[in-house]
Amino acid sequence: MNVLLFNGCSDNRPDTTGRRLSAYLHQQLLDKGYTVSQVNVSDAHIPFFELRQPNPPAGVEAMVDAFSRCDRQIWLTPLYHGGMTGAMKNCLDWLELTSRREKPYLTDKVIGLVCWADGGQAMQGINAMDAVAKALRAWVIPYTVPLVKGQLYTDAHRKELAVEHTRKLDRLVNLLSNAAQAFAITP
Repeated sequence: MNVLLFNGCSDNRPDTTGRRLSAYLHQQLLDKGYTVSQVNVSDAHIPFFELRQPNPPAGVEAMVDAFSRCDRQIWLTPLYHGGMTGAMKNCLDWLELTSRREKPYLTDKVIGLVCWADGGQAMQGINAMDAVAKALRAWVIPYTVPLVKGQLYTDAHRKELAVEHTRKLDRLVNLLSNAAQAFAITP
């Protein structure tokens, strides 16, 4: 099974929360024997969405291909002004390129959602991603992971994720793994 980690954090430093969470999830998925692809909006350099662009850039085509070939996905974003990052939403808008396919957008893809915020409002980012995923015809697993950034780490240097949060992420990975049965989707 191919799993896509879609990291909406627009900061490309290696020590960001988005990179640390992605690295943790990546390892958990590899340990289960999955093939993992990643799209980090900070590295993708995706231009603003243009519906009528005749020849989308190669980076856009590669990103759309990653979304199309991965039946399971985990989307991660920091909370930005009540939702996901604008760069993340822009990437998702480019999935319009798939609109004329037999299975357009994210039809039958299964998505897990993770959002973190400085306060307790991360659920707003989850709700924003949930709305977009469903509009793109994906199934969102009914377990999401909103995180309070100040409680995410056990040390001041933000190197070690707190056990209570890694348990939540592990549960998300397990539920995503079992999603084929839960949603009656064939791999």
